[in-house]
Amino acid sequence: MADVEFRSDVTVELVKHSASDADVIWAARVSTKGEQSLAEISADPERSAGLINFLMRDRHGTPFEHSTMTFYVHAPIFVFREFMRHRTFSFNEESGRYRELRPVFYVPAADRELVQAGKPGAYELFPGSAEQHRVVAEAARQAYHQAHAAYRAMLEAGVAREVARIVLPVGIYSSMYATCNARALMNFLSLRVRHPGAAFPTFPQREIEMVARKMEAAWAGLMPLTHAAFERNGRVCP
Repeated sequence: MADVEFRSDVTVELVKHSASDADVIWAARVSTKGEQSLAEISADPERSAGLINFLMRDRHGTPFEHSTMTFYVHAPIFVFREFMRHRTFSFNEESGRYRELRPVFYVPAADRELVQAGKPGAYELFPGSAEQHRVVAEAARQAYHQAHAAYRAMLEAGVAREVARIVLPVGIYSSMYATCNARALMNFLSLRVRHPGAAFPTFPQREIEMVARKMEAAWAGLMPLTHAAFERNGRVCP
């Protein structure tokens, strides 16, 4: 039997992509210039940056759809359930019906805010006390150990994986591939990253923001002009 593992982080890896700023220029200029070569697109970087900024500013969104990025994400299931509200991604997640799920569980780190003040939709979070953090960590670990023991007991009794998994909590880690284009990713980031430069404030749960920030860092390296225009224009999805 595998040992129970506790984590407070997430894993995000860019596993494949076809994404560059040139993809945006190529798609946009077909409207006015027809088909162009990569050499023609790359000939004037300053003009390309200006065009991307114009498209972002005036919300001409479709040129940003001609790119693809596939990310591997390893995170708690409750993060995935928030993630999958973004229907412009394609998802494939590991299945508890067909494989035994690994006993990796989420316990918040010591800097995770714990105390909520205010009403739903208009509340703030504040750091918890040392005692509150102790209670959270101990209660979570105890519950995870108990849930995993029940899961293993059913498997060892010959119960099907799809039935045994019913006792596992949403704090267990799962893995998936998530594929999107740049426009879909910008929509995701506009909602799931809290940023002082955003035109529209957003207040994501910390754990999905951890995933979103890692995805943004990878994307910014692939499409720096597009990312810069996204930030310059208030992080509004075009």
